[in-house]
Amino acid sequence: MAARLVYLDNNATTQLDPAFLDLMRPYWQEQYFNPSSHYQEALPVKKAIDQARKDILTALGDPQGQVYFTCNATDSNNWIIRQSLKNALAVCQGGRNQVITSAVEHPSILNLVAQLEKEGFAVVRLPVNEQGEINPADLINALSPQTAIVSIMHANNETGVIFPITKLAQIVKDFDPTIIFHSDITQTLGKLPLDLADPAWHNVDALSFSGHKIYAPKGIGVLYARQNLFLHPMIIGGHQEAGKRGGTENTPYIIALAAAVKKAAREAPLAEKRYRPWQKALEDFVTQNIPQVRINGQKANRLPGTSSISFAGIEGESIVYLLSQKGICASTGSACSSDSLLPSPVLEAMQVPFTFAHGTIRFSWGRFNQEDDLKILQAQLPGVIQELCHLSPFWSESKQDLHWAKINELNDQH
Repeated sequence: MAARLVYLDNNATTQLDPAFLDLMRPYWQEQYFNPSSHYQEALPVKKAIDQARKDILTALGDPQGQVYFTCNATDSNNWIIRQSLKNALAVCQGGRNQVITSAVEHPSILNLVAQLEKEGFAVVRLPVNEQGEINPADLINALSPQTAIVSIMHANNETGVIFPITKLAQIVKDFDPTIIFHSDITQTLGKLPLDLADPAWHNVDALSFSGHKIYAPKGIGVLYARQNLFLHPMIIGGHQEAGKRGGTENTPYIIALAAAVKKAAREAPLAEKRYRPWQKALEDFVTQNIPQVRINGQKANRLPGTSSISFAGIEGESIVYLLSQKGICASTGSACSSDSLLPSPVLEAMQVPFTFAHGTIRFSWGRFNQEDDLKILQAQLPGVIQELCHLSPFWSESKQDLHWAKINELNDQH
């Protein structure tokens, strides 16, 4: 058992930053007032929310934009896609009913567009190559007069493959400036520099992200929209969120989220230097010391700190279980679809062979990881894989004898 918990599932969620907890406390206690109330005691609470909204826009690089507070990125994704379709059907002659997305989106997009198809909408899922990359030519060919919105994530949550969002947005706007371009930036905020003031980003209309991926609490997210982008209300109720999303604001979480976004913006330029060495060291260790391994998206442009690694002939769920017994947390892919025993749609779209896809583990590094975490994982992972290979019908005794002598040497060293 590891001496302490080694948490390597930061793409699923992150630990709440203690500094943000301190910022939240007053709004549960002394400043507990409803921000919509008009007596004097409530006014500072309303001002705090207004300031949080401004701080987020400034950190993103667009002080004139719109920020709507939601529950999470799933909430935001549903809002922007459904309401963009509603608006396009209402104002465009003949109506527009097509959504374009990628085949490797988060379940909050893939499951939504599957439902939209049942409701009669047209959906195009852009394919990816074996490295998980989108061919911009496929987007060019998919665009049509019926396209209402294009929604493509900034980076994949399972593989870390980064998509050329600004280039894709330019393609869309060159075809038709009225088509909405949206991106889920949940996995890239704090890991890649983002400045919406950069002209390259001016063709991106809307962004979604969740607080709990940047060390804020679970249950708070953002839908960002350019100043002139019209959105139909998501939740009918009071006047909150400019009348677009009724319901009393979650003040403590909003305060924490604003602090988290500001800190993520400061840390983003440092992420490459901090996380890339751990990512590379892990992937080099695995490929050199464990047989029959694939690094998914290895040749693509990927996020620092995200590794999707497939081990042949064994089950990813079993790897997660045995690592957990040793105090190491990892996942088989998207936490939002981890209850399914089916292969990941992302890996299927990348044409990862079945025997590898089922044995896939995602390791994702974060702010609170330490150098010792890598050493602990390196000490434990080979033995876990070896144990499962001995139990697997895909691994014959002869193969095991041939490949595992080196692993035993490693275990003896540790």
